[in-house]
Amino acid sequence: MRHFVIVGILVIVTAILTYVGLDSVGLLPVEASAQAVSIDWLWNWQVVAISFLFSLIVVPMAYSLVVFRRRKGDTTDAEHIEGNTTLEIAWTVVPLIIVVIFAYMGAYSLGEIKRVDPDAVIIKVKAQQFQWTFEYPEYGIISTELHLPVNQQVVLKMEAVDVIHSFWVPEFRIKQDVVPGRVTEYRVTPNLVGLYKVRCAELCGSGHAVMEGLVVVSEEANYEKWLAEQQAIAAAAQTPEGQGKLLVVKNGCGGCHSITSTPLPSAPTWFGLFGSNVELADGSTVVADDAFLTESIVDPTAKEVKGFSPSTMPPYVLTEEEVANIIAYIKTLK
Repeated sequence: MRHFVIVGILVIVTAILTYVGLDSVGLLPVEASAQAVSIDWLWNWQVVAISFLFSLIVVPMAYSLVVFRRRKGDTTDAEHIEGNTTLEIAWTVVPLIIVVIFAYMGAYSLGEIKRVDPDAVIIKVKAQQFQWTFEYPEYGIISTELHLPVNQQVVLKMEAVDVIHSFWVPEFRIKQDVVPGRVTEYRVTPNLVGLYKVRCAELCGSGHAVMEGLVVVSEEANYEKWLAEQQAIAAAAQTPEGQGKLLVVKNGCGGCHSITSTPLPSAPTWFGLFGSNVELADGSTVVADDAFLTESIVDPTAKEVKGFSPSTMPPYVLTEEEVANIIAYIKTLK
C-alpha cells in the first residue's frame, strides 16, 4: 500500500507540472474569434487529460525501474499474479466514461462553432494557385485583403478555381477545405482587432508556401470607412489600366505573376515586362509588345518562356477589351 500511495502522489505532482509546463509554452497563438473560445476550452481539457495519462504511464514505470529492480545477487522469482478483475473492470469502464464526456464536450464545442447569426456579413472567397481573392457582393468590391468587422459574424462562401486549398487563420482556430466545383461555408466572429494572415493549409502546388493573404479585423467605423474608400476607388477606376487592375485582382493573376522586381516561382514577373526582351524555352528572344502579351494571355502555350511552364496558367475567358485593359495595366508596372 505504501508504494501505491507514493506512486499516486508522484502521478498527481507530475501531472500538474506537465500541465503547467505545456500551458506556459504557448502552444496556440492569440485567441482572436468567438469560436476560438470554445475550441481553446476543449483543448485545455485535452491537455489536462494528456498530462494525467502521460504521468499515469511514465511515473509507475520509472518508479518500478528504480524501486523494484533486481538487486545484485538476487536470483529469486517474482511474485506470480493471476489477475485482478476489479482493476480490469475499472480500466475499461472509467476510460469509457471519460471518452463519452469528451464526446459530449466536442459536440458542444462544434455546436458553438456552427451557431448561425442571421445578420452575418457575407463575403465570397476565391482560392486559386496561389492567391486568395475576396469579394463583397453587397458593395461591389474585390480585394486581395480580407477586411472584417470586430464582434460581427461573417460567412465566407468559398470556392476553388483549380485544386483543393484550405482556408486557415491560426488565430481564428477554424480550418476549412476549399474544393473545386463546390461552395463551402466558413463562419467566424472576430473578437480581437488586429492584423492576421490567412494561409493555405493544403499542399496545392509549387507556390503553396507563399499563398498567404492579409486579414484585417477593425472596429465597425474603420470597417465602414474602408468599404467606402474601396467603393470610391472602384468607381474612379474607369481608365483602361484601372479596369485592367480590377480584372487582375478578380482573376487572381497576382498569385503567380509578381508586380514587383522580385519574381514568384510559378510565372514571370510583370514588373518592367512591357517592351523588354523575353527569352523563350527554345533559345530565341521576343519583345514583350502588345501582340506578344495578347498571345500569352489568350494562348499561354503559344510561346513558352524559359524557366516557366505555361500549363500552370488556368484557362480564362476574356473579351478583347478585357485583354487590352490588362495589358494597359501591365504597361504601368515599371
